[in-house]
Amino acid sequence: MTTQTATPPQATAVKPPLRIFLTILHLAGVGAIGGIINVALVGMLGTGLGLLFAAGIGIVFLVGLVYALFGVGWFEVARVGGLYRTPIAPLRPRRSDRPGFVGWLRSLGRQTIDGRMWRAIANFAIAAVFGWIVLRLAWGVVWSAIIAFAPLTPADTVIGPFGGGGIPVGWAPVVGILGIAASIAGMIGLALLHRTISLAVVVRSRETALTEQVRTTTAQREGAVRAADVERTRIERDLHDGVQPRLVSVGMTLGLAQQKIDSDPDVAKELIAEAHTSTKAAITELRQLARGIHASVLDDRGLDAALSALAGRSHIPVHLDVRMDGRCSRDAEAAVYFSIAESLTNAAKHSRASEARVIVRLREGNALWARVEDNGIGGAQVQPGGGLDGIANRILAAGGTFRLDSPQGGPTSLEVNVPCAS
Repeated sequence: MTTQTATPPQATAVKPPLRIFLTILHLAGVGAIGGIINVALVGMLGTGLGLLFAAGIGIVFLVGLVYALFGVGWFEVARVGGLYRTPIAPLRPRRSDRPGFVGWLRSLGRQTIDGRMWRAIANFAIAAVFGWIVLRLAWGVVWSAIIAFAPLTPADTVIGPFGGGGIPVGWAPVVGILGIAASIAGMIGLALLHRTISLAVVVRSRETALTEQVRTTTAQREGAVRAADVERTRIERDLHDGVQPRLVSVGMTLGLAQQKIDSDPDVAKELIAEAHTSTKAAITELRQLARGIHASVLDDRGLDAALSALAGRSHIPVHLDVRMDGRCSRDAEAAVYFSIAESLTNAAKHSRASEARVIVRLREGNALWARVEDNGIGGAQVQPGGGLDGIANRILAAGGTFRLDSPQGGPTSLEVNVPCAS
């Protein structure tokens, strides 16, 4: 995905005392639920390993554990980013380009070794421990306040805020005040320590972020180069197999007409008429080829109108569902348009589909999402130099993601997601 750079908020947006207070609240909340979540995760791991060979039931628990770990990591990244107002990319699932069940397994394997997810989980575990201590310290504040008023009771001794009895009631106000101060100081210290650890563990350093940006940019550039190669190959094939032989035939027909124009004018007229018909057919093929390179209606009237025209030209019925409140960048709309066009072409030529459905949405977060479904026989695979490879490379070049699901027997579905301002 394209790295979205955001302007860091001003340091005065949230004052330090309020930030510390919010951090203490966060720790208290995580401390309250962290133990339950950690026990549940450990329980899923133990159950999965214990039932691993029991009719495969353990595998279900282990797969569920991976998804649960991703959920915890996603929550922790969002929590830390929101708490400290730090620009940080959300944790995203690791996807494989391979379709079907094998692709899902590869995605699952990639997720289990995602270092960023494990760092977030480790930070959540640390925050849960800190949160448990904060809850104890909060109770220490309450109990210390109660102890401070012990002289008003008939008791001779009181129990200290952190355990231990036999404190003379005369010393109770001093112990209570010290207990309040120590508890508050401990919570503030844990809040500051949590900030330091979270920013170091969850929020990547600038150098790491720049390295990731360079890696993403390199992948996009390679995708753009591969997409251009696939497109050039397609144009060469269409010209060689379609327009070129037709134009050669026109030239030969006109040559024959030139030879017959004096000796047999009627035959010459028929040959010229035939050449005229072939020329119009060649012009039509060139227009279709040019439309495959660039759809002018896309620039003039937008993606909705361009897809309507595309559905009207499709060889199979297309149910179109487009909901867009605005426009995206030309590159984003073009990537989605040509991905849908290639998918419909594949559905008509190879999948034996009788109908297709196209869904396009402009999602929150400034992303253009599209899904193409057909009721064909399935079995589609990404082959180097093929149409699906061209879609994958074009989407990658636009900074988006590509997902193909095409089991044997169908149906086939293709999803693309592209940043709107790519």
